[in-house]
Amino acid sequence: MSAHAVVRPNYSLILLAAAVALMRIPPSAFAAPLHVAGVPELKDLAELTVEQLSQITVMSAARRAQPLSNAATAVFVITEEDIRRSGATTLPEALRLAPNLQVARADTNQYAISARGFNNVLANKLLVMIDGRTVYSPLFSGVFWEAQQVMLEDVQRIEVISGPGATLWGANAVNGVINVITKRAGETQGGLVAAGVGNREHVTSMRWGGRLGDRGHYRVYGTSARRDGSRLSNGQPIDDGSDNGQIGFRADLGGSRHQFTISGDAYRNDIEQTFGGSRDLAGANLLARWQRSLEDGSALRVQVYYDRVERHQPGAIEEKLDTWDIDTQYGFRLAARHQMLLGMGYRYMRDELRNLGPALAFMPASTHLRRGQVFVQDEIALTPSVDLTLGLKYEHNNYTDWEALPNARLSWRFAPDRMLWSALSRAVRAPSRVDRELFTPAQPPYAIAGGEGFVSEVANVFEVGYRAQTSPRLSYSFTVFRHEFDRLRTLDPAPGGARIGNNMQGRLHGFETWGSLRVNHHWRLTGGLTRQWRKLSLLAGSGSLGGTAAAGNDPAYAWQLGSALNLTPQHEFDLRLRRVGALPSGPVPAYTTLDARLGWHVSRRLELSITVRNLLGPGHAEWGAPESRIEMARAAFVKLMWRL
Repeated sequence: MSAHAVVRPNYSLILLAAAVALMRIPPSAFAAPLHVAGVPELKDLAELTVEQLSQITVMSAARRAQPLSNAATAVFVITEEDIRRSGATTLPEALRLAPNLQVARADTNQYAISARGFNNVLANKLLVMIDGRTVYSPLFSGVFWEAQQVMLEDVQRIEVISGPGATLWGANAVNGVINVITKRAGETQGGLVAAGVGNREHVTSMRWGGRLGDRGHYRVYGTSARRDGSRLSNGQPIDDGSDNGQIGFRADLGGSRHQFTISGDAYRNDIEQTFGGSRDLAGANLLARWQRSLEDGSALRVQVYYDRVERHQPGAIEEKLDTWDIDTQYGFRLAARHQMLLGMGYRYMRDELRNLGPALAFMPASTHLRRGQVFVQDEIALTPSVDLTLGLKYEHNNYTDWEALPNARLSWRFAPDRMLWSALSRAVRAPSRVDRELFTPAQPPYAIAGGEGFVSEVANVFEVGYRAQTSPRLSYSFTVFRHEFDRLRTLDPAPGGARIGNNMQGRLHGFETWGSLRVNHHWRLTGGLTRQWRKLSLLAGSGSLGGTAAAGNDPAYAWQLGSALNLTPQHEFDLRLRRVGALPSGPVPAYTTLDARLGWHVSRRLELSITVRNLLGPGHAEWGAPESRIEMARAAFVKLMWRL
């Protein structure tokens, strides 16, 4: 072990102690999950019609359960059935199913993921949540995807919103929101073993669920994976393989009025590096959520969580990040036409860094970050078919004090199966530690210096959308959008080097569409297309290094087609064809790829499948400069899933 290796707490014991304490809680004190009347659950999606699929519940659009068909936003839902039939083994690979996301793989573990442009391995305009817990790094306002391990067999759905969600979810929800929602413990009873092996990876997952008294359920799980290193486009192997593992639990207790959920996870991921030893990631989290439904139709929810992240990257940084978060919301009806939602929250982050090399430094090395927010939203029924939603959030951060995040949405259901909506929003990307406190090299004179006066990036967004269910077999959604950006990050020349500033502006406009067609009871087709145009410019007098290209690397278009066919009651065959346009920086050529999966339900409890990726060629690149980018080679994966 390196002399600077991170000393890790025994997260397994912490979670075990929490689970034991949980079992001492009287189940009669809590309530059952709340449902939307008439909205089907997601566990039997293979049997649902397209009309029923359009009525599935979404939570992210309004911070409350509502039918997807009533959501006045561009939201795409990846269902548990979609994930299972895709053959995906990681969360980023499952996100490829959303046509309103750009997902590019940079190496074995790292991804560039964004909505509506500005994509980068360190993309900073997309908010990601897992069961209500924000997966956020204050270092750069984004997500370390290599640390996000989820047992996909336990995921109920993934809600992907393209467009701003800042009024409800806060700063950094500028271009989109991803909300990963796992199944309630009562839906994962008994045992499950999933094991897969391929020419690029080996994955094993196990889960057991049981009862807690008359009104409670729990589950415990563990998952591990080994992924081999990549190869460059010239065939040279690189050291980026990884070994990772995660354990966790969830329990839900309740009756008709109260619901209590407690969950926790602990993980470790060791990633190979060419120089300096492995990059080690470790962490744990513990979340508790309580909600109460009152007789007058109002509902109160309180959620708290603690999250610990440890990151040891030889030659760069050693980080320990502790996050404490509390969030409350109260929904109630005010008179006959107003559905009100009030909320407030507070987040405290203690970020302790140790700069390990001369190449870069954060100054100060360690800091305490605080964020507070209050919001109000009013959904007004102007007529039986027209709704107006007005919302406003005020959010406070260490760097820019208070930010105002307003939103207005208008929806018109001019037919039972058709809805037209529009929205005006303001969102901000609050400064991160990179923007204010990064210096390279670690000693003056600095080639790059953090911007002492760096302020929030701003986006003003206008959207118009149309959602329709034109027949029991066909549904689709179409959205056009225009984003006006101001104060985007630049790297401006300064005496002796460059300083981070806010001297870029511009606009992004385009459209996105997706749909689903059930040809017959055995065959379902899906498809999606995004097309966007971006024009950025530097303010007069600015000579930002890298120009406007530094703002992100995005294709002008991307589309996908999917086919889910039940050959027999026991056999299923799935295809997914994707086309992604060229990336201007690199440049990275456009590519087309085809994935296929053949599944066999050997019995009610046993399922066997084989997935083959990149069938159209020996490989393709998705990210990076020609001399350093990896080739996405053809890969096969055989999986066995046994329900005990």
